[in-house]
Amino acid sequence: MEYFVGTHERQLDPKGRLALPAAYRPRFEPSCYCLMGSQHCVAVLTADDSRKVIADTIAAVERGETTTAELRALAASMIEVEVDRQGRILLDERLRRYAGLELNTKVVVAGAFTRLEIWDPATFDAETATGQERIATAGVTV
Repeated sequence: MEYFVGTHERQLDPKGRLALPAAYRPRFEPSCYCLMGSQHCVAVLTADDSRKVIADTIAAVERGETTTAELRALAASMIEVEVDRQGRILLDERLRRYAGLELNTKVVVAGAFTRLEIWDPATFDAETATGQERIATAGVTV
């Protein structure tokens, strides 16, 4: 399995389109799924990974670990998007608002191993700084 790693600076165009990193485009074609991610980012999932997220969410509700309100919010936010010939996806206005993304501005596309995440640069920097501090003091060892 290939993982999504690294960060890429991109620009949202005036119509809300975003070019996916070229190395990852084939995994998202012909379509992928965008939805609300944690800490106010937009998560971008392959079709296969979206099915896993859906199944995991349903199972979590059945076990009482997630509420039906969370399931509904996640399902309502999930949108199938086509990857165009230039490797771009169109970000829905509701998802842009959730993540604080403005048209015609820079965004960060970051790998999160099993998905891509689209971030407002300032929010991404703050989240990354928090994660780096945790790793430095008591987190993941490699």
